[in-house]
Parts: sequence; structure tokens; C-alpha cells
Amino acid sequence: MLPVSEDRPLRWIFLDLNSYFAAAEQANDPTLRGKPVAVGAVSSMTGTIIAASYEAKAFGVKTGTKVGDALKMCPDIVLKKATPGLYVHYHEQILEAVENVLPVHKVCSIDEMKFRLLGEEMERENAIKLAHQLKQAIYDHVAPNLTCSVGIAPNSFLAKVGTEFEKPNGLVVIEAKDLPDKLFGKDLTFFPGINVRTKARLQAAGCFDSTDLVKMPRQDVGRAFGSVIGERWWYLLQGYDLEFDHNTGKSLGHSNVLAPEFRNDEGCRAILLRLIHKACARLRASGFWALRVDFFVSGQGENWSAGFPLDPTQDTHAIMEKFFEAWPSRTFTKPIKVGVNFPHLKKSGTVTPSLFEVPRDTAHIGPAVDTINQKYGKNTIYLASIHRSKDEATEKIAFNKTWLFKEGKDDHVWMKKSDSEDPKNL
Repeated sequence: MLPVSEDRPLRWIFLDLNSYFAAAEQANDPTLRGKPVAVGAVSSMTGTIIAASYEAKAFGVKTGTKVGDALKMCPDIVLKKATPGLYVHYHEQILEAVENVLPVHKVCSIDEMKFRLLGEEMERENAIKLAHQLKQAIYDHVAPNLTCSVGIAPNSFLAKVGTEFEKPNGLVVIEAKDLPDKLFGKDLTFFPGINVRTKARLQAAGCFDSTDLVKMPRQDVGRAFGSVIGERWWYLLQGYDLEFDHNTGKSLGHSNVLAPEFRNDEGCRAILLRLIHKACARLRASGFWALRVDFFVSGQGENWSAGFPLDPTQDTHAIMEKFFEAWPSRTFTKPIKVGVNFPHLKKSGTVTPSLFEVPRDTAHIGPAVDTINQKYGKNTIYLASIHRSKDEATEKIAFNKTWLFKEGKDDHVWMKKSDSEDPKNL
């Protein structure tokens, strides 16, 4: 049995920014406020929407909607290509604003953060007052259209669940006395951490919705999940304050949805070489060594993939040699997406050089290129093989990231507007 206290006061505030990427675009350009806006990785008709404003959601446009379908649903929709530097810029401004109200305990993602309540802050009225102050800080000091939903609960998991009850701009309190009734009548995927596969496993165990799950005895929840995680879920749903960390180990990779002009054999090759160049620079910057590399091309017809075990390496040329070895075996048709992934990594201090392998003459080139680019700017120097694609496959900011890897000096720097142009002053 997990050691827990029967005391379950309000210990956590969870803040979830509403439609963050689209809202950031509206904050940056006030003419977009009140209009349906959708953000996508590429602007082609087969591209996918990664964020939609609430004005766009009213027409049925949501994350995962194809660009062509979004235009049919809402002909007046404003399509914006993702601007990662902008989202990091506003994220940093939001952190600065809310820190003046309450210390951020943990930044969970680009649009989520949680705050721990202490002492008198745990009293319901005081916790609600703090939640309103957090909202007001963003309104006053960042941009008035950047709204958030806030949950207050005995643990951070239920506080996050609370943000799902009222969107946009909601504020929901879940107290121990509200449990389990407050959680009744929801689809299992309403809970963060339950995806379609987990839902199917739970349903196979006789748990069909949230009511079934929260009513299950602790031992049955453990069996339904098929691991000790199930027991943790039972405690979390009852309001006990546990940390719930999904630590799946380290991997590193890059993928890219191809722009229309790169959806051919030559284009796939060019973008994959660019991704190798970028991923190896990240390896070196992060202090990791790769033990395996995998390449893939996803197509509307046939897909292709290839992988190789590696002696521990950070060497771009070594990875490119593996790619050139694999490329003749390609079988894809109608390519849409490409990627390179290093699934097994080691930190520098844990890597032992081979006693038998002769050090490669190219091993020093990558660090030298990195140093020059960091001093003078991205692509000051680069491999000739990526000349066509050197400006493609720019860094993405997924919702679970809060930073952008910089390939050179001033990469991703967002040029702040003057005070007269700043959205918060409009």
C-alpha cells in the first residue's frame, strides 16, 4: 500500500491556457481577435491543424482537422503557419506575470503549469482568490485575449482534470467532499493519461466510463491497468496527493511533414539529410551519444523505414553514411512525412570509447561547425549535401516543450514589438 495521509485539503492550482497557439497569434496581431484562426505546420490542403481558436472551434475545426476540411467548414478561417518563437516569447511573458502572484511549482508544458498551495492558501476562498489573480496577471501584463482554465484540487492530477470541466476561461474547484461524484459520467479519455489503447484495456476489464473507474476497488483498478500504475490511479482519483510521473527514458529525433515541393524522391532525401544534420547538432548540444538510428518515410501509398545499431556516436558523417547505405532500399510511394530518430541514448560521462575502433577523422567536424554557427548564426557553415534544404524543417514547439533548440546565434529570437505596438497596451 502506498503511504498517504487521510488529510486532503486543496493543495494545488493547475493553469491551462486556452487554445494557446491560436490565442498567441491573436495576441500578436489584434486584427485577428474575434476571428476564426487555425495554426498548422504546413499550408497545403492536406496539412493538419495543430491549434484552433474558439471562434474556429464553433465551426467544428479542431486539432487534427485537415486544412482543406477546415476551409470547407469555415471559409473565412484565417490560416497561420506555426510560429514557434512567438509561442515561446509569450510563454516566458506569462511565467513572469504569474510568478508575481504565486511561485510556479512546475512548468508542465508550453501551455500548462501548476502551483503548490501552502498554509492559509489552501483555504477555499484564498485559493479561488489566487486563481483569479493569476488570470488577471495574464490579462493585465501579457494580453487580454490569452485566457486560461484553472483547476483547484487536493492533488495536481485532479486540478488538471478540473481545467477540463469549463473551457474557455473556467475556474473549477474539486474538494475531497466532492469525490467521487464530481467525476461521474465522463468518457474514460476525459482523464489525462488515458488514451484509446488504455481505454480499450479498461473496458475489457469491465470499466466502461469514469463512473465505473472511480467506483472500482483499489485492487480491481490495479488489475484493470495491468500494473502498479493502476493503484496510483485509485489514490489520485480519491484525492490523495501523489506525484504521478511518466518517465519513459530518453530518445531524440526530428520529423517533418513535407511541403508539397518536397513530396518526391529527391525532396525526401534532401529533408532527411537536413534532419540528420539538425538531430546530430542536438545530440552534441545535449551531451548525448546515439546507440541506434532509425529513418522513416510515411507515404499515402507504401511506407519505408530502416534502422542500424551504432557504436556510440555524435558524428553527423557517421549517421549520414548509415543513411546512404539504407537509401537504395527505399520503397515508399507518395511521401508525406519523413523522420530520423535516435531511440537509445547515453550521456557523455557514461560512454566508453572502443579499444579496437580507430577514431574517425570526421568526429571533430561537427563540434567545430556547431561552434561557428553559435558564434556567427545558423547556417554560417553547413554540409553541402543540405544546401537545398538548409532552411527547411525548422524547429517545432510541441505542447510538451517549452523551449526551442537553437542551431545558431539569434535562431528563433522573436523581435518584440515597441511599447505602442505591444498587444497588452491595445
